[in-house]
Amino acid sequence: MTIRSLFHTPVYEGDLGDAALVEALLGMAHTLAHDDRAGARWSREHRYKGYTSYASLNDLPLRDPDAAALVKKLDRHVAAFAKACAFDLPKRLKCDSLWVNILKSGGMHSGHIHPHSVVSGTLYLDVPEGAGGLRFEDPRLPLMMAAPMRSGDAPEALRPHVTITPRPGMILLWESWLRHEVEAHGGKSERVSISFNYS
Repeated sequence: MTIRSLFHTPVYEGDLGDAALVEALLGMAHTLAHDDRAGARWSREHRYKGYTSYASLNDLPLRDPDAAALVKKLDRHVAAFAKACAFDLPKRLKCDSLWVNILKSGGMHSGHIHPHSVVSGTLYLDVPEGAGGLRFEDPRLPLMMAAPMRSGDAPEALRPHVTITPRPGMILLWESWLRHEVEAHGGKSERVSISFNYS
């Protein structure tokens, strides 16, 4: 008997490997949360429990040399992921958006995708205990009409949802169409990350 595993969905896990840059980016994130009034207003109006620069600042690598240094490092990780995905690309993918996320206790981000991008990802800067993970959803889930539940000890590749617990310096990359959510932050201090898209 042969059983094939088809329609693989890759998720890349790496490490920035630069603790000093992580600390510098953490400082940048807190400075933005203090100074970016438009981002704070957007976060309040959209009931984002904390702060995000998602809708207010679209030029962080031009504004801050640490953000520019981050993009250079991310470029290498994204190129390695694109190669592992066997993408047939006319040229290298380019970072077209990058934003800061600071979640307070109780904050979360419901299931979503990142349209108009090829690869999306997150770099984690500060992850307090109980912060909650990044939960990925099997893209076939809406089509599994009468499929039975999976057993609790099912291999990761067969589960309908997989949660990855982040740590400071961790980089996660995935194809932008892959639905994911940020689980509720149960920690006491803030959970800080930088998310990005490549097109």
